[in-house]
Amino acid sequence: MSETTKETLGFQTEAKQLLQLMIHSLYSNKEIFLRELISNASDAIDKLRFESLDQESLLEGLGDYAIHVSVNKDAKTLTIADNGIGMSRDEAIEHLGTIAKSGTANFMASLTGDQKKDAQLIGQFGVGFYSAFIVADKVEVHTRRAGSAATEGALWTSHGEADFTIESKEKETRGTSITLYLKDDCADFADDWRVRSVIKKYSDHISVPVMMPAAQGADDESDAETPTWEAINEATALWTRSKADITDDEYQSFYKHISHDFDDALTWSHNKVEGKLEYTSLLYVPKNAPFDLWNRDMAKGLKLYVQRTFIMDEAEQFLPLYLRFIKGVVDSNDLPLNVSREILQKDGAVENMRSALTKRVLDMLSKLAKGDDYHQFWSTFGPVIKEGLGEDFANKDKIAKLLRFSTTHSDSEVQDQSFDDYLGRMKPEQDKIYYVFAENHNTARRSPHLEYFRKEGIEVLILSDRIDDWAMMQLGEYEGKKLQDVAKGDLAQQSEEAKQAQEALEQSSESLVERMKAVLSEQVESVRPSVRLTESPTCLVVGDFDMGAQMRRIMEAAGQAVPKTKPVLEINPEHPLLKMLDAESDEDKFSDLAMILFEQAQLAEGGQLDDPAAYVQRLNALLLKLSV
Repeated sequence: MSETTKETLGFQTEAKQLLQLMIHSLYSNKEIFLRELISNASDAIDKLRFESLDQESLLEGLGDYAIHVSVNKDAKTLTIADNGIGMSRDEAIEHLGTIAKSGTANFMASLTGDQKKDAQLIGQFGVGFYSAFIVADKVEVHTRRAGSAATEGALWTSHGEADFTIESKEKETRGTSITLYLKDDCADFADDWRVRSVIKKYSDHISVPVMMPAAQGADDESDAETPTWEAINEATALWTRSKADITDDEYQSFYKHISHDFDDALTWSHNKVEGKLEYTSLLYVPKNAPFDLWNRDMAKGLKLYVQRTFIMDEAEQFLPLYLRFIKGVVDSNDLPLNVSREILQKDGAVENMRSALTKRVLDMLSKLAKGDDYHQFWSTFGPVIKEGLGEDFANKDKIAKLLRFSTTHSDSEVQDQSFDDYLGRMKPEQDKIYYVFAENHNTARRSPHLEYFRKEGIEVLILSDRIDDWAMMQLGEYEGKKLQDVAKGDLAQQSEEAKQAQEALEQSSESLVERMKAVLSEQVESVRPSVRLTESPTCLVVGDFDMGAQMRRIMEAAGQAVPKTKPVLEINPEHPLLKMLDAESDEDKFSDLAMILFEQAQLAEGGQLDDPAAYVQRLNALLLKLSV
């Protein structure tokens, strides 16, 4: 045996905070710890199965996989042991002493102080190991990585406080054994019957046998050190069973196993495909967004199995990026066992499966959209779904039917109206679907561009997600109705009388328009009397094919080059401010007033001024003159 070396190391700061959160937030549902530790053991076995495809020596001559759970009532201990991939000494320090560096900052930033919500985050960040400290005041992890020498085993020990110890300790078999020294008020988890019932409740679906010592009679004097083990779970991959034989609780339990989520899924779809391709899929829609939802570069995807053999986590080739929140399993009978990510990218069967699975998810969401849970889904994942309008042309129409909006039809900010709802309320002569866009709901609802539509009783969609401007351009139309930004282009007149009124307005304001053009020639493309405005003095309009102000700001913030275009300033000559401006004979004062009205139009649409200080100076000077 090699010389034993023992170190005492401090937990990463975030891990210490997590330990406290874990202990206090989840204490009301203590038994979750067992589900998490068994799930981790199952994952370790899956990883060994995969790595041993290329390195059979990792099996060390022992190919039977199992998880062994045992209790010692007198010592108040519970042990979970697996013969999976195991860890080296360095891996034990890395995996058990820190939260993955890629997620540390995001995890801590996501904490809300609400214990229930924070508890849900724990599973999303894949740090369920720490749940052991809910019930234990001391945890020992004895581990050895498959393929390494017995002398390279490591023993990790912690009381769940500021630090942990790591030392070398020989281990004859590969894998990991976790021993929990239970707290006095958690001693019930050293009871055989109690542990069996929790495993049946949460881990019956684990695809490897979870073994416990066979129950012994009162007169049984057999040696406790050589127990007879028995499997207490189905040990059959859930997705391989008939749907008729699986309960909702079992589906939800399996979801929590593969997702490490602490909450139930919203819905799921379980299907077996036979024919040209043969595969089984089990797909889930979560209630909660993963912490890295908006990081398009983070690992995501389904668990891939080939002929029930685990191949990889996060197989992203089976669903498009806009469906990256979907959790689940796909098990193929057609792919080779030595399949790699590179092979998946080129395989025609994978492309066919991707198309079918995408439609399966969209159909699942279409059914969900008919129920009460859809609002929760949309408020969580709506902006991600909109990405599909530009990424998945083949399913654009299906995606469009999933979209939800708030509209001028009601005062609510809730996005619960579909395109079909809008079409059902359209005026008979209306040939376009109108929308207004701004950085937030209130700015959009108060936009001066809506004044004409309110006057005419025309409903307008209210958009305020950052992606909305881009998404509407990608969609273009719905059911033959063009999507029209109310801040773009000319508005079609609804009557000959309205056209005559507009022509009269243009003639009566011709002098004012020319004077304003001269002052604002560097800021605007043109100045014209407005059809849109009934209450506000001015608004800015861009061409039908020009980039909107919000999209321009987003692209500029991302460092993208954007074409230089000027907006059109529309004015309401009947507004008192415009009448005052028209009567102003002092050209310097006229210039200041014209510039202020232009800058106010920028502010009204949520824009930023090029020179805020100059605006304030002009406004202050005007106020001083008015006060004299």
